[in-house]
Amino acid sequence: DQVYRRRVLKIALHKIAETPSSRRMNVRSFQPLETWRRQISIPWKAALLASCLALSAPAAQKEILVAKGGGGDFTNVQAAVDAATNAAIIRIKPGHYHERIEVPAAKKSLRFIGEDATNTVLEFDLHANLPRPDGKPIGTGKTAAAAISADDFSAENITFQNPATNAQAVAISVSGDRASFRNCRFIGWQDTVYLHANRQYFTNCFIAGRVDFIFGSATAFFDNCEIRCLGNGFITAASTPQEQKSGFVFSHCNVTAADGVSRVFLGRPWRPFASVAFLECELPAEISPDGWDNWRNSANEKTARFAEFMNSGAGAKPSRRVLWSRQLNDDDARENMREKVLGGWSP
Repeated sequence: DQVYRRRVLKIALHKIAETPSSRRMNVRSFQPLETWRRQISIPWKAALLASCLALSAPAAQKEILVAKGGGGDFTNVQAAVDAATNAAIIRIKPGHYHERIEVPAAKKSLRFIGEDATNTVLEFDLHANLPRPDGKPIGTGKTAAAAISADDFSAENITFQNPATNAQAVAISVSGDRASFRNCRFIGWQDTVYLHANRQYFTNCFIAGRVDFIFGSATAFFDNCEIRCLGNGFITAASTPQEQKSGFVFSHCNVTAADGVSRVFLGRPWRPFASVAFLECELPAEISPDGWDNWRNSANEKTARFAEFMNSGAGAKPSRRVLWSRQLNDDDARENMREKVLGGWSP
């Protein structure tokens, strides 16, 4: 591995340093080069050359297979993460994996690849009211079924799920930069997807919940996703920092509502400068004509950045939206395209 190669290189260079100066290469004339080559032993020359070549070559990408019923490298996902090197591909066979998964910051560029999102489910059921050892509740941040702290994580054809419904219960939390999700499903009730920081991209995904089920301070772009409202409540609860240009942007998404749902808001500000935009999305009749809520604080109306552009469907009612939200023009909409929102990152 890299540590061993560096150790061999260090020993080889140390050997050279021990060679008397009279036997080293003369950098002015380069004449004793052949003499120097003969004087250093063959094994050390080979070790030095091999180590230099090995250090300059890219590390091999490793694939790991997870199969719940056996037949793979591991039967649970966390064991595969623990064993993975950077940039490893973790292939996950269909099954319900009831475990809490953590991808730490050191495990960069991991890829989770499932065969079928509907039948490849990563699930855990912590909720915010569960007690810590000291008796106090664990809080929302500790409930994630999957917690992604590493940069450049990606997932395809996977369901992330937290079935708890009696308090805040996160299906996935992401704090790493440049995380991308394709053809994935995220299912919860309150606080399903916690986008804590940095940039994330979702395409062709399904996200379901009731209250604040997409929330956090990150910059995230949702492209052609279905946003499923399971009950009366709020889709987003952004906490975008004031200095951050973009928060959550939904482009060409389809918002749907389950039976029995009657009133849903596009979002409310978890923090004063929350930024959320819905661009050319399909909105159902269950979307409140007001569109947006101030979270019982009129001061948020002066700071929150809530916007829409050319939405369609029975819930798209720009003339009836709260006066403190915006309807974007063409120039504004171009500033909310994927390339600009994600700051030059092209997932």
